[in-house]
Amino acid sequence: MGHGERGSSDDNKKDKRPIFKKKEDSPGPAESPPCCGCRFPLLVAALQLLLGLSTAVVAFLTLAASSSLTARETPHWAGIILCLTSMVGFVLYCITYLPEERTTKQFIVKLLYLILCAIGLVLSVLVIAFAGHHYAQASSFHCRQADQADCVCTLDPEDPIARTFTYQGVGDCEVITGTLPVYFLVQIVLNLLQAVVCVAGTFILWKHRYQVFFSGLQVGTSDAQQWQKV
Repeated sequence: MGHGERGSSDDNKKDKRPIFKKKEDSPGPAESPPCCGCRFPLLVAALQLLLGLSTAVVAFLTLAASSSLTARETPHWAGIILCLTSMVGFVLYCITYLPEERTTKQFIVKLLYLILCAIGLVLSVLVIAFAGHHYAQASSFHCRQADQADCVCTLDPEDPIARTFTYQGVGDCEVITGTLPVYFLVQIVLNLLQAVVCVAGTFILWKHRYQVFFSGLQVGTSDAQQWQKV
């Protein structure tokens, strides 16, 4: 009886020993991140969609000021391209991540998103150049009302051979000298932000492919401790 009681008490002592979890039990990289907004490229794509829509809206408002404005002065095309880029970014966000692009679909979408980000960056720089030129030009205009719906502007009213710019469908020349420069200035700011977001998307995608991101979870092995790449 004494031996049995001693054995049972020893078993109880063994059961009360603290249990330590091994490092191998730590969650692997396949688990979803705690914050869905931190996953690339959700935030970048959302910003691209917002800026693209804003650029397109401002461009169409500029076109409503006069039907004589050219495509360089109403860069809705830059906003549409950025909206398309954001759509591809949302598709990339929804694709399950696999290391080293092990699926053809993932590789194609990443490549397409990278190309569209590069195109959006180039178009944004072009819009900034065009809008800056037209802003400086419109700010120096001297306009007069030719007809009820036409406005004739020139840079130097005292020069008889100076180039003239005729804007049709304008009831008040104040729209050309006052409102139009504001639209150009807004386009400069929006496309500058677009360029920054496109550069950020391109850089993050390149770094995600060719450099190491750490999940913060250390996985131990029998040989050496390694950081799991995600």
